Amino acid sequence: MGLLRIDAEKCQRDEFCVRECPTAIIRLSKTEGIPVIAPGSEGNCLDCGHCVAVCPHDALSHERIQIGDCPLIREELRLSEEQAVQFLRSRRSVRRFLDKPVEKEKIQRLIEASRYSPTAGNSQLVQWLVLNDKKQIAEIAGMTVDWLRGVVKDPRIAAASPYLPMVIAAWDAGTDSVLRGTPVLIVASAPKEAINGTVDITLALSYLDLLAPVMGLGTCWAGLLQAALLSSSAIYRAVGIPDRHPHHYPMMLGYPELKYYRLPERRAPKVRFS
Repeated sequence: MGLLRIDAEKCQRDEFCVRECPTAIIRLSKTEGIPVIAPGSEGNCLDCGHCVAVCPHDALSHERIQIGDCPLIREELRLSEEQAVQFLRSRRSVRRFLDKPVEKEKIQRLIEASRYSPTAGNSQLVQWLVLNDKKQIAEIAGMTVDWLRGVVKDPRIAAASPYLPMVIAAWDAGTDSVLRGTPVLIVASAPKEAINGTVDITLALSYLDLLAPVMGLGTCWAGLLQAALLSSSAIYRAVGIPDRHPHHYPMMLGYPELKYYRLPERRAPKVRFS
């Protein structure tokens, strides 16, 4: 038996799976006319499940992507364009969090949904690190501030980023402008084997970022910590990112202190069609 499981009575021989296969390894057999994987090509299967998803007859299953694990798309849950645009525009960077822990179950559901983000070659190599110890998060923020103290000694950096001394001054005055007192810090990372790892983790975090408000949560991309992680091995170790994971980015997560009522405008896009 090969990777594909075909219900010959349901199969309409319409070649949808043949045309959809990203690696072009599916073809119709010359004998029965049903989909098969070309001999010697199973190793090229990406396990993307597109062949299962594109069949309108429920005729095709995959050894590693069983049709029973692939729910039907529910038409009543589809968003209109207007709903989708408001959903996207409603997303905000949250920098003020309630002093309230985030339930582990909610974090798990966010990450479960984020695993459906695309990855290069369907490699699915993104890993997740969740920090929810307030003392540890505060220590990481402090280490980042100490790293910034060294960074701003370079006059070129100080001139290009005039807000950095303000971050340091705020910390010295008792305000965390690095991690904002977030109750949870989530880090997505990927090993060097991920051929497009930086994009993979960015897409995964974007999925999490967009879903979080639906669950009553807010997020903010932790750019200052990311810069420190790229330069300081001590901070890298303190965060706990796995060794040999050059692709990484941290995100704050918590319950927002404030609520938003309007959709801020942005500059018009610069578009060129050629």
